[in-house]
Amino acid sequence: MSPNNVSSDGGAKNGLFTPGRIAVAVVAVLAIVFICVNTGDVTIRVIIPKVTMPLWLALLGVFLAGGICGGYVFRRRTR
Repeated sequence: MSPNNVSSDGGAKNGLFTPGRIAVAVVAVLAIVFICVNTGDVTIRVIIPKVTMPLWLALLGVFLAGGICGGYVFRRRTR
């Protein structure tokens, strides 16, 4: 049998629920819950000015920035 043969079920590698995807989903849900329960105001220094904002908004911004950076670094490259 050639290594290029693929079984008819698509193989576990191409499944919707792989262990890696489940782990990422669990971490994302935990991060969203953490963001939602932290609602107090905080003062953050952004380069020079001080900004007062709700903590959930700052956490959401960092979460989105991390998702964008991770998506850029680990995106699949096609030829």
